[in-house]
Amino acid sequence: MIPSCQSRLVGSPPPFAVADLSLRLASSAARRPYDGAAASMAQYHLSAQLRGHEDDVRGICICGDAGIATSSRDRTVRFWTQHPEKKHEYVLSKTLVGHSSFVGPLAWIPPSDRFPEGGLVSGGMDTLVLLWDLHKGEVVETMKGHTSQVTGLAVDNNGDIISSSMDCTVRRWRNGSAVEVWEAHKVAVQTVLMLPSGELFTGSSDSTIKFWKGRTCLHTFTGHADTVRCLAQMPGLGILSASHDGTIKVWALTGQPLLEMIGHTSLVYSVDAHSSGVIVSGSEDRSAKIWKDGICVQSIEHPGCIWGAKFLENGDIVTACSDGIVRIWTTDNNRFCSDEELAAFTDLISQYTLSRKTVGGLKLSDLPGIEALQVPGNSDGQTLIVREGDNGVAYSWNSKELKWDKIGEVVDGPGDAAAAPGQFHDGVRYDFVFNVDIGDGEPMRKLPYNRSDDPYAVADKWLLKENLPLTYRQQVVEFILQNSGQNNFVPDPSFRDPYTGANAYVPGQSASSTVSAPKPTFKHIPKNGMLTFETAQFEGILKKFSEFNATLSSNLEQKELSLSEIELSRLAAIAKVLKETSFYHTSKLADADMTLLLKMLKSWPTQMMFPVIDFLRMFVLHPDGATLLLKAIESGNDVLAETFHKVVRPPVQPPNVLTTLKAVTNLFDKPCLHQWLRIHGMEIIDSVSSCKTTFSKNAHLAYSTLLLNYAVLSIESKDEQSQAQILSAALEIAEDDTQDADSKYRALVAIGSLMLNGLVKSIALDLDVKSVANTARASKDSKIAEVGADIELLTR
Repeated sequence: MIPSCQSRLVGSPPPFAVADLSLRLASSAARRPYDGAAASMAQYHLSAQLRGHEDDVRGICICGDAGIATSSRDRTVRFWTQHPEKKHEYVLSKTLVGHSSFVGPLAWIPPSDRFPEGGLVSGGMDTLVLLWDLHKGEVVETMKGHTSQVTGLAVDNNGDIISSSMDCTVRRWRNGSAVEVWEAHKVAVQTVLMLPSGELFTGSSDSTIKFWKGRTCLHTFTGHADTVRCLAQMPGLGILSASHDGTIKVWALTGQPLLEMIGHTSLVYSVDAHSSGVIVSGSEDRSAKIWKDGICVQSIEHPGCIWGAKFLENGDIVTACSDGIVRIWTTDNNRFCSDEELAAFTDLISQYTLSRKTVGGLKLSDLPGIEALQVPGNSDGQTLIVREGDNGVAYSWNSKELKWDKIGEVVDGPGDAAAAPGQFHDGVRYDFVFNVDIGDGEPMRKLPYNRSDDPYAVADKWLLKENLPLTYRQQVVEFILQNSGQNNFVPDPSFRDPYTGANAYVPGQSASSTVSAPKPTFKHIPKNGMLTFETAQFEGILKKFSEFNATLSSNLEQKELSLSEIELSRLAAIAKVLKETSFYHTSKLADADMTLLLKMLKSWPTQMMFPVIDFLRMFVLHPDGATLLLKAIESGNDVLAETFHKVVRPPVQPPNVLTTLKAVTNLFDKPCLHQWLRIHGMEIIDSVSSCKTTFSKNAHLAYSTLLLNYAVLSIESKDEQSQAQILSAALEIAEDDTQDADSKYRALVAIGSLMLNGLVKSIALDLDVKSVANTARASKDSKIAEVGADIELLTR
């Protein structure tokens, strides 16, 4: 059993509270005695705040003595250098703009002949790896190949760049080209680490760490219970790992776990170690924790989650926060910030904490006052939480004595443990971990609960474990339901009390009544069926055919590509069939019609292709058209693939891209073409994504529709790799503030559908989909707000 001795702070907590948290050693290692020297080490204080980013700061890179690089959700990389006079302060030196979506991992390349001031490598959600010349502030190499978000970067001693991605692969780049690609894990790779001695490690959403020599895995480290999010070198020992299971582990290079540190109350996103042996970790719980000899000696609270934490060579710590600010912390009083800046930060933390304070998952400010106890309850055992000062106190209605009986104070643990999803109790993750004060001088009791659990079974198990009377059962159940937001819960009729064999008791209802358990309801997800573009201006298309055909006829070199009058007449006849959609059950298309389209698609110049592609878009909606197209593909004449390759080949023609997006989207309407779509899916999404700089508003809408259809198809085929790629592309749209409402809405529906019925919910959570959902919920567009609420419900 893990010892727990958490300190509870009263009132407004100071931002530099020392945390007395728990530590668990691996079974193969002896537990270390308490180290008083470690616990009494100098405390970190705020040194400087670097303001410039416009959104979450996602990554930190220590660039030797040159400065600090940071990456952000605002799509930029920023380079900071020391203030020429105030050495503990930093100034913004360069802003590097080149990614089309949020930027994550960074890597430093020391100064050389090629890069006199050094170079930077950045990876983004746009799937790109960019190499920057810091002196020029320009991209000198763009590395394309990953099909999903780039999650980790490292630079080898020979200058090769190593990247990891949510697409499950690791790539080695040399001079801008991929020289090695391998599937490192079966699910998303979250981080990559290369030690100075050349050892390569990867961490993954499969909860493992792999040790590589070239493309050969020498060893798999197992021990984490959730995603391995960050790896770092532990000088003199091996490596460190940070995980979504809330722990930090130290490993020998042989794979032996040496130490496990527990203290964070939510996902741990980052970890780093200093040469002195001090460790820092950053978490969703809004704290940076300092560890010495396995003991948490300090917890530094922030006004948002901490995506990154790194040591400077002098021992100072740099943190990247979701509030968009980079902060530096030091133990050297010569580098402390001014008293005014410290007071402002302390006040910020106090206000932020109070604004977020919850009890039982409810905002304290939303709770009724004690005057609510003057109103009688509706049923015996009904639970009511009221605000008494800065606390929430639970009462139960006693129908016999017609009064409210005090149950006890409801207290959220550190990091809003009762309110935030993904809390841990005895090393197990729960949706909620309630702290319940039963009074009489007894210690606080932990009540863990998942929304998928039967609250009656949880209540029975908890009461027996805590040696409390089973007569409290209904009070505990109502407490759970009210504070987990499940007031409309209806018990499963098949439930049997494990101790009495009886059905769950529901006030005012016979125990033998038959009811069905409700399921969460969503307004916009999942998406079933395919979307198509079914309207066309056939007169305009035929006019373009005549215009382009005349141009070809008048050119001696291209005259043989032109159509005869009979062929033009045939196109008009096909258009008439396609316009009369209500006669699809009687109208027919012939092999010759497909042959005519093939001729035009294969031979007409690229700049003249868009009306032909638009014609094909409507052609495939006809049952015969889809069949004829499939027949041509199966005969080895894959005009679809050929046309697509022409369209995305530079220089890109925007009209061709738009009509191709719509045409491929319409293919989903016909199941006979689904296999072709599956085979070419990853290539289509990757290639189209590279053309986004040429997109018009209509092209953006067509692209998001294409992704939504691919989401539905990949869910049907249970293709996790495709789902991950589609998810990444859809998130990029959802996070783009320049997108119109319809495009963003369809991307959000794709995300929600993949999370609900697909295989990538954990990947979505790793990609901070909760932030995307929260932003969508705040939209003024009702559809976007509603689908944002759907997705937010899935993150709980």
